[in-house]
Amino acid sequence: MKIEVKGNTERLDKFLALETNYSRALLVKMLQDEYILVNDKTEKASYKVKVGDIIQIKDGYVEKKDIISTPMELSIVYEDEDILVVNKPSGVVVHPGSGNYDNTLVNGLMDYTKHLSDLNGEERPGIVHRIDKDTSGLLLVAKNNKTHQILTEYFKHKEVKREYIALLCGNFPHDTALIDAPIGRDPKERKKMAVIATNAKEAITHLKVIKRYKNYTLVRLRLETGRTHQIRVHMQYIGYPVYNDPVYNTKKSTDFGQFLHSATMDFLHPITKKEMHFECPLPDYFQTFIDSLETNQK
Repeated sequence: MKIEVKGNTERLDKFLALETNYSRALLVKMLQDEYILVNDKTEKASYKVKVGDIIQIKDGYVEKKDIISTPMELSIVYEDEDILVVNKPSGVVVHPGSGNYDNTLVNGLMDYTKHLSDLNGEERPGIVHRIDKDTSGLLLVAKNNKTHQILTEYFKHKEVKREYIALLCGNFPHDTALIDAPIGRDPKERKKMAVIATNAKEAITHLKVIKRYKNYTLVRLRLETGRTHQIRVHMQYIGYPVYNDPVYNTKKSTDFGQFLHSATMDFLHPITKKEMHFECPLPDYFQTFIDSLETNQK
């Protein structure tokens, strides 16, 4: 990756943190390991970039960390010799990365079983897809490489049907909607995603209203594509952000995070080809809030 400095005079590590997906801590290590060059020379993190500087980030950097198994209370929805379906709680990161190497779902899975695929590397054993840290609900895990390969193709060809339940701020006026708006990296805030016209990928979300409350709308959402933060970005884009979202909602949020739950999942079993269907109830915190809205409505 090459980046030309066009109008910023920040410290090198701060500049790159804004321009890339890497954390500043990781960028410092990459600079120390000479994976980042400025005008074909090594520089310290404190170097002040100048207009015209050419920064090269070499491919293939791996931060060497031992991923250790950690006892964790897992909610296993289904398990056989080939797959696991887990109900992930809100607040749990799916896999290690970006300086977070402990207490992820992967750490717990490694303690629970020794049978996990390794096609996604040492940091993501068994992980075929992911959901955000503060999104709760169903997650599909591969227990061997053959299963992993088949499930990867399923996701590629949109053969895993997933539906989410979300609580939106405001009263959405339509009973159904289709949001077809491309998503890419936010040009102003590189750690966020946004609906943009250039350097974006197709993103399609189907929405159906479950119930309207005063100032809120409970909806069911089906994804045709699986872009990063897709539901959260699309809901913000149409003016009805997910309630309690700490990133895409301007209102103050609690530690629970966004009221977004992976509620159902349908797919053919990768080995037996049996039709599989799973449902997962809302987490207590989410359900309690809905119950309070019901009570107030009455």
